[in-house]
Amino acid sequence: MAHDHDHDHDEEHTHPPSDLELRVKALESLLVEKGLVDPTTLDALIDTYEHRVGPRNGAQVVAKAWVDAEFRQWLLRDATAAVASLGFEGRQGEHLKVVENTATTHNLVVCTLCSCYPWTVLGLPPSWYKSAPYRARAVSEPRAVLAEFGTELPVDTSVRVWDSTAELRYLVLPSRPAGTQGWSEDQLAELVSRNSMIGVEPASAPPVESSA
Repeated sequence: MAHDHDHDHDEEHTHPPSDLELRVKALESLLVEKGLVDPTTLDALIDTYEHRVGPRNGAQVVAKAWVDAEFRQWLLRDATAAVASLGFEGRQGEHLKVVENTATTHNLVVCTLCSCYPWTVLGLPPSWYKSAPYRARAVSEPRAVLAEFGTELPVDTSVRVWDSTAELRYLVLPSRPAGTQGWSEDQLAELVSRNSMIGVEPASAPPVESSA
C-alpha cells in the first residue's frame, strides 16, 4: 500500500492517472462537451474543496485549539458547533468529532466501508484514503501504515483507530510541535497538514533557523 500514499505530493506529477481518474476525466469531458456542465463552474468547485474549503480550514481550527484552551475544550466536547463558530459549515461537516493526540495516545482515522470524510475541514479526500488497502490495513496493522508515512511511535504509545461513518466523521487534533511558543494562529496553521488531521503524520516541526 505504500505506493498508494501521496504524502502530500501531487500524484499527477509523479504517477500516471489511475483507471478511476481517467474515467472521471472522460466523464467530465463528456459533460462539458454536451453542455451539461460549465467548465468554469466545475473548476471553481474543485478549487473550493481542494484549497479554499478544506485543509486550510482544518488547520485554522487546530491552530486555534492550540492557543485557546477554552476553544479546545469546546472542540473536544462539541466539534460540530465549535467548528461552525469559525464559519466552517457545509457538506459532510454536519456531524464531527475531534480526537486529540497525547503523549500516550495517537489517533488514526479511516472509513472502512467507503470514504466518509469531513470535507468542510479537510477538503477532498486523498486517493490513498479511499483505497481498499488503507481501509483494511489501518484497522489490522495501524503501526505499519503509520510507518509507511514515516510516522514511528514509541512502543508505549497506544494507537486508537476511529472508523468514520455517514453519521459521524472524525478529525485528529495533532500535538502542538515543540518550539512554537509565542507563535500566532496563522503561523501555527502553516504547520498543520491534511495528513496530520487524518492522523497518518504529525504536525510539521518548525523550520530550523539558519545560524548564518
